[in-house]
Amino acid sequence: MTSKRTIALVVGVLILSVLLPVTLSVWFAHYQAEKDFTRDLNNYGERVIFRVHRVVEQSKSALKDVDVFEGKTCSEPHLQAIRRASYIHRDVQEIIALNGLKPQCSSLESHSSEMQFPSTNYQTPDGYRVWLTDNNDLGIPHYMVALASRRHMVMIDPASFVDVVPFAAWTINTVLIGSQSHSIVAQTAPFDLRLWEQARRTGEHTFEHHGMLYNLRDYPDIGLSQMVWAPVAPLTDKWYQQLLLWLPLGVLISVLASLLILRMVRNLQSPYHRMLDAINSRSLDVYYQPIVSLRSGRIVGAEALARWRQPDGTFLSPEIFVPLAGQTGLITRLTGLIVEKVFEDLGPWLKQHPTQHVSINLDPQDLITTRLPAQLAQQLNKWNLTPSQVALELTERSFIDLKNSASTLSQLRQAGYALYIDDFGTGYSSLSYLQNLDVDIIKIDKSFVDALEFKNVTPHIIEMAKSLQLAMVAEGVETECQRCWLAEHGVQFGQGWLFCKALPKAEFITWAQENLTRA
Repeated sequence: MTSKRTIALVVGVLILSVLLPVTLSVWFAHYQAEKDFTRDLNNYGERVIFRVHRVVEQSKSALKDVDVFEGKTCSEPHLQAIRRASYIHRDVQEIIALNGLKPQCSSLESHSSEMQFPSTNYQTPDGYRVWLTDNNDLGIPHYMVALASRRHMVMIDPASFVDVVPFAAWTINTVLIGSQSHSIVAQTAPFDLRLWEQARRTGEHTFEHHGMLYNLRDYPDIGLSQMVWAPVAPLTDKWYQQLLLWLPLGVLISVLASLLILRMVRNLQSPYHRMLDAINSRSLDVYYQPIVSLRSGRIVGAEALARWRQPDGTFLSPEIFVPLAGQTGLITRLTGLIVEKVFEDLGPWLKQHPTQHVSINLDPQDLITTRLPAQLAQQLNKWNLTPSQVALELTERSFIDLKNSASTLSQLRQAGYALYIDDFGTGYSSLSYLQNLDVDIIKIDKSFVDALEFKNVTPHIIEMAKSLQLAMVAEGVETECQRCWLAEHGVQFGQGWLFCKALPKAEFITWAQENLTRA
């Protein structure tokens, strides 16, 4: 029996096992595509910055070369020195000799025009002044980056900063922006400066705008901000390519996980595993139905009855799970658990009431092993009880294979345990072997008690038991008329709802104490 909660859990696990690998494969495909895309953006941006550093270092190297000249400014040797430095450093466009902020001469002309550079935009940590200006001694309206020491200035075309080929499968562009001037220094494609200003305000370093993915990085050491961008359409195409790789793998994992979980669920929900789990977890309970004297109504003992509570709170009938334990080879372990629980529950009570007994149902397989006598002896010693306080109930089919069970039966009888034949008259050839068995009591099955009004079979069973000097317990006594009839015909004991239903340990002990007090 499977509860709705268990079914829901199984369905949930199955759905998760199917969806999780597929979802993860889709996510991983997108992650891998985005990772490749971002990697290309970052690689290109880093290569551009590396290019900027290289150009700036060339410019500083050129300035150092000409600053060592100690002759007359703009003399022929001086002009040769600055022309040589400009020629050697290929990213340098022009080297100018300065007098303050005024150009004197340059690598392109012996005498510069009358003009003056504006105040510097930025100064590097190592003391070089930096300009982004369209002012120059040649009168050409073109923005240049100027880097100056105290005596000389190097003019650099900003386009050389971004003269880098992107090694990617899609178009990537970049722009360099002065961190203090907030103006574009160099760019590979038209750029809206408002996007940079917005990113600086919001603190977003990666964002998407109008189908473009932008990445912002700052380089305070050179006073520049860099924005790299590329269209996201190729990212979608890359995602589809990755999906073709990862989705089949995710589907395969989903199928394998589902098959594995289904197999595990089948095992866990199989009769064998359910019974094994119940025994290992000791989740089976024992209820006790009083056995009373039919004449006095006084309790003389109780029958231990196994109960298996299901997850939904209902009980599975022993008529279902006891045969199930027998079919799955777990009956001896089930009996062992019941024996343990019986003594745990009633050990102190039986010690307090030495005339009371408890009867335990056995299966034919329990008589084949030697485990049962040893376990019973251990429990009796533990609780300081006598064997006469334990009765063992056997069905008639337990005696079919007497050859294999005779040794255990003899051992139990010699130890002093009482033997009951349960459900007498419903089994095999009772009359042929009853007289040869060393038993104490027969239990008249409820079906015969219910048929008392017909008085056709029950009287014969009673007379036969009397002739064999066997005591009798009538099962399923439910009416006062049944009690009176059975008592008048010599049946000593009875159990059934007329007296009490099967009760859990605490309720049984309370009922028994009240019964003994009244009697």
